[in-house]
Amino acid sequence: MAVVRVHDVAFIGTGIMGAPICEHIMEAGYSLTVYNRSKEKAEHLIEKGAAWADSPAAAAAKADVVFTMLGFPDDVEEVYFGKNGLLEGSKKGAWLVDLTTSAPELARELHDAAEVMDKHSFDCPVTGGQSGAQDGTLTLMVGADEQSTAILRPLLESFSSKIYYFGKAGDGQAAKLCNQVSLASCMVGYADALALAKQSGLDLDQIVDVMCDGMGGSVAMERLAPKSVEGDFRPGFLSEHMRKDIALALRHAEDLDLKLPGAETAFNLYDVLCQIGGKRLGTQAISVLYEDEAEAAAAGLDWSLIEPAADDAHEHHHCHHHHHGEE
Repeated sequence: MAVVRVHDVAFIGTGIMGAPICEHIMEAGYSLTVYNRSKEKAEHLIEKGAAWADSPAAAAAKADVVFTMLGFPDDVEEVYFGKNGLLEGSKKGAWLVDLTTSAPELARELHDAAEVMDKHSFDCPVTGGQSGAQDGTLTLMVGADEQSTAILRPLLESFSSKIYYFGKAGDGQAAKLCNQVSLASCMVGYADALALAKQSGLDLDQIVDVMCDGMGGSVAMERLAPKSVEGDFRPGFLSEHMRKDIALALRHAEDLDLKLPGAETAFNLYDVLCQIGGKRLGTQAISVLYEDEAEAAAAGLDWSLIEPAADDAHEHHHCHHHHHGEE
């Protein structure tokens, strides 16, 4: 079989992560067409030479490869399966690559549906946050094998520094959920530690340095704890997306009859953070949950929004655990 060179790329979802990835794709010499629900988030890409399309299907029409970087699994479902969706609008032989953190079972459905239509779809969630996207150093978790996707390797390498192949559809998503489970516990750990350090009267910058040099450190602590200390809660990764990812992980674990107490704790904290106005803050805003009302208010949070009754709160968490990714 002759190897056809990938030239035309489409990208759906030019947000915090998607936009810098698009820039790397263009810098690598690919022709790029973009679509985003709000066009203004794509304007700077259009100025740099990307073409604009008015729908996902229009963006995909001539593309050899279509990337999606969306918020929630229901967005993925709509963009692929919906009217003017990618499965319908992409050409025969096209590659459809979902970079969204989503559900493993949805990734398998997309793969199977695409193959029936003589197209190829696989999950390829990423980790590395906004800084990794900007630097082109993301880590990719591919729900396919290396050999069958070899034609895409140079394109994937344009915005990543490491690519892991997990062999089959859905397994990239499962790998990403493992990463998010570990990350969530790291976030709770450093928020706990900062609260303890502050109440003990320790210098917070110094304690962050000590922990980063010790066994208690993590990449999350190294990159995000200094922002917590400074009161910088601008998002590199949104708290509502962290809540969504942990909910997906808990649902996946439940399907496997597995309990994840650390992830449950992190989910409950991020759920509270989102309820009190922190949905669009960065994940480092978890540390504000330990502060007094005045400091929370300064960060834009409002404790009066929390659900009052413990039983109601439990029901709310349980509901999100099962359904939040589908909103």
